[in-house]
Amino acid sequence: MAKRFKRNNRFQQREQPQHRINHQIRIPEIRLVGDNMEQISEVANSTIETGIYDTRKVLQWAEDLNLDLVEISPKAKPPVCKIIDYKKFLYQKKKKEKELKAKTAKTVIKEIRFGPNTDTHDFEFKLKHARGFLEEGSKVKAFVQFRGRSIVFKERGELLLLNLLKELEELGTPESLPKLEGRRMTVTIQPKKKSKK
Repeated sequence: MAKRFKRNNRFQQREQPQHRINHQIRIPEIRLVGDNMEQISEVANSTIETGIYDTRKVLQWAEDLNLDLVEISPKAKPPVCKIIDYKKFLYQKKKKEKELKAKTAKTVIKEIRFGPNTDTHDFEFKLKHARGFLEEGSKVKAFVQFRGRSIVFKERGELLLLNLLKELEELGTPESLPKLEGRRMTVTIQPKKKSKK
């Protein structure tokens, strides 16, 4: 029985509104803002402008308009509120967040690994892959892994990565020059933005 209560309690916490609305606003005075002041003025029978008002009065205006009093900025003194349709407000907010999420492109990083003694055939094969990744808009993180005593061939690893950068200069630009981190020398190449024709 106790488990069921906990689950219900967790569900209730998730369902609580993101803003304080209507009678949850218990502060005596609030700052009223919004685009619908003319509408509010009609209900109040006087000219209402942006300013500080008694919370109970504003709640009454919201009720008369069949709208909600919503606390937009709770940390302001006094808190900033609007008389709006709360469900519509939440819907539009979610819609905007969804649009922003869709606009921000997800950056994919593809890794290509080399050894300090990578031969020409292997280099060409991996270069072909790197080209493909950059063309599809992914970043390429190329690294040379030094094992055991091969760390003495740091220069070979650096030349290999610099050669890779030279081969890919039409498609991508390096974020920095190859750098050694522990037993790994790394370089990240980001794709060049294609100019829209």
